[in-house]
Amino acid sequence: MSTTHPPTRTPPATPEPSAKRGLAARVSLGRVFAPVPSEFLLIASTALLLTLFGLVMVLSATSATAAARGEAPWDVVVKQGVFALLGIPLMFVASRLPITFWKKLAWPALIFATAFQMLVFTPLGHSNDGNRNWITIAGFQAQPSEFLKLALALWVAYVLFRKQTLLGLWRHVYIPLVPVAGLAIATVLAGKDLGTAMILVLVVLGALFFSGVKLRIFILPVIIAAGSVAVLAVTSPDRMRRFMSFLNPNCLDDYFNDCYQPLHGIWGLASGGVFGLGLGNSREKYDWLPAAANDYIFAIVGEELGLIGCAVVLALFALFAVGAFHVIRKTDDPFVRIAAGAITVWIVGQALINIGVVLRVFPVMGVPLPFMSQGGTSLLSVLLASGVLLAFARTLPAAVAKREAAIQRARATRARRAASEARATR
Repeated sequence: MSTTHPPTRTPPATPEPSAKRGLAARVSLGRVFAPVPSEFLLIASTALLLTLFGLVMVLSATSATAAARGEAPWDVVVKQGVFALLGIPLMFVASRLPITFWKKLAWPALIFATAFQMLVFTPLGHSNDGNRNWITIAGFQAQPSEFLKLALALWVAYVLFRKQTLLGLWRHVYIPLVPVAGLAIATVLAGKDLGTAMILVLVVLGALFFSGVKLRIFILPVIIAAGSVAVLAVTSPDRMRRFMSFLNPNCLDDYFNDCYQPLHGIWGLASGGVFGLGLGNSREKYDWLPAAANDYIFAIVGEELGLIGCAVVLALFALFAVGAFHVIRKTDDPFVRIAAGAITVWIVGQALINIGVVLRVFPVMGVPLPFMSQGGTSLLSVLLASGVLLAFARTLPAAVAKREAAIQRARATRARRAASEARATR
């Protein structure tokens, strides 16, 4: 009797290692090039355009007096460009990081940023216009308080996010938020930089507003902040002098003192008219206007590019704000909403304050115009903050659904291609 053995089945061939690598590479590239939401494109494009616009204006504002400083006309913009070339890739790297990373980074970032700020009181620190808010390392100047803005925004958002169910009670809102944030802001005030301290206060207030705390709880920090600023202004003869100069209806009487810079800023804007004098044709930048490339770069924009150039800058900041507010409105994550709100209040609020100073709506505060003013640490910090906003934009419900749908379509396409190849080899 013969025994019939069942046919031996040949196990399916396992893909070669190279085929596995090819498949993994296709999946990875599919995720990299997955569709991004319109908010992502709006924030990224406006940040890049403002940075490029700023580089052009820094070159124009600094090239006129470079010879007097013993420098080449392009030296300053090259230094600024190095920070732009560093900050732009970091912005897109930050945009790929998950929300859990930013939550875990909140406490370490605040501790590191505060310790970094404390370096201004060591031999590395030095003063500029009466403010001790700078350090010099290996020939490079840095303003540590610029990174404190982003760190404080992330930390406050994380604390309020963890206490979402307790925000109806004032003690859970104020502790540990008020003492810890107050300590961080005090390190800046100790260097007599009231302008930056006010921006940090705006960051905290913006986070509180977007966290949804009750109005009666929110109003008290506003009153405390306003009272603190008033006390610090009154107790400082230098700040009081500048404030009284701002209130002076006939600023020409004080032309050679505190009114000198505000007057030349207004004259630069006025002389530009509608179309401007032409790029590079500013007269104020020839040592007439102090801080032409820093706090008063908007005056150079108005003088050289006129009302049209100023309108373009304002429109770019408005579009940036629209993209950021869409992230705030559409997100389902309280941490994203609070952190995005704090960062938006910082960047857009600081831009409005800077422009208001140039227009003499506010007294001189010494805060730069984000993305555009000369200053590598300022540019680097706002680009990193923009990267955080881009990371938040990727998590929007519609964006996630669109990305998953694109990945599913790509997988279905690969499956159909593999099936057709298998039928062709039979």
